[in-house]
Amino acid sequence: MTDHRPTYDWNPRSDTVLDNPVASFDDMRQRCPVARSKYMGWSVFRHEDVLAVVTDHETFSNQVSKHRSVPNGMDQPEHTPYRTLIEPFFTDQRMALFEPECRDIAAELARAIAGRKQVDIVAELAEPFALQIQCAFLGWPDSLQEPLREWAHENHEATLAGDREAMAEIAQRFSRYIHELLETRREQGNWVPEDPTTEIMRSTIDGQPIPEKDIVSILRNWTVGEIGTIAASVGLLLKFLADHPSLQATLREDVDLIPEAVDEILRIHGPLVTNRRKATGPATLQSRQIETGDRVTVNWISANRDEGVFPQPDQFRWGRDQSQNLLYGAGLHVCPGAPLARLELRVLMEALLQISGAFAPTPDKAPVNAYYPASGYQHLWLDFDES
Repeated sequence: MTDHRPTYDWNPRSDTVLDNPVASFDDMRQRCPVARSKYMGWSVFRHEDVLAVVTDHETFSNQVSKHRSVPNGMDQPEHTPYRTLIEPFFTDQRMALFEPECRDIAAELARAIAGRKQVDIVAELAEPFALQIQCAFLGWPDSLQEPLREWAHENHEATLAGDREAMAEIAQRFSRYIHELLETRREQGNWVPEDPTTEIMRSTIDGQPIPEKDIVSILRNWTVGEIGTIAASVGLLLKFLADHPSLQATLREDVDLIPEAVDEILRIHGPLVTNRRKATGPATLQSRQIETGDRVTVNWISANRDEGVFPQPDQFRWGRDQSQNLLYGAGLHVCPGAPLARLELRVLMEALLQISGAFAPTPDKAPVNAYYPASGYQHLWLDFDES
């Protein structure tokens, strides 16, 4: 059937967008806040419209993939018991128990780069930190860190290329990692370690054991979210602080300001670019008619730079209303792991600012931007003074 609706408004895969995504999103938010493209369907750029989509769970479904995704790709009522299962892993008590191990990892990595020049932050800090923290939190062996790094990179490349065959193979490879982990734990019997992986393996939904494919999906979603967003966040935070030495000095003097600074820096340029929804019925956004079955992509980075909510959005400001910050999403699917992410970023920033000397961009080594669907940097070189 011929689609008689308006032609496409933008090309999110153009060189202009890929080379400078934030500026492109800002332009679209002003010029065409609900825009149609071949690659993304409808893209939603304004804060109020993003909130409207992600909080209207009747009209905009999270079931956007033919592959089961637990719990990210579920709607109510199926979503509720899985969300109830997952949330206790991120309580204040759990975070307090994990903080010492998190501090040890952060301190070791901070000491390894202190006083050095031309440090590629992505390769030597951001990715190692995300991988080590993920394995430590879930109780996975260190031997999985390098396979997970390769898996994350290949998954990003396949997603960028739209290579569905490669994406399927990569997903199967991750599933094999998890199946092997679970089988090893079953063989350990009473000697199995007590950690989130074991707890999920033993958990039930409505009195029934969780199917192994759902366990794999939960752990895959945690891993994709953790490795990609934490690594991107570290790069974005350090680039901003390297470019703003007075703010860097302020945080060295008062580490209690770090949590607010982290949220504000990542509001300016966040680690997660978009999420998808599917319209279950007709809807209207900014006078654009959304039809049943249409793909709708919410743009978190753009929403967090909306001038109507955050005046002069490029400026770092103390005291902004961070309750409006969509860094961790909103609605039923707001990120359950936000407490863990906040802990990790706070602890790493504290370690770097206390252990390393002042840092600045390496002269003549321009950062290399990451390409969508990633955010942040592929490479970021910084020089560290002696502490």
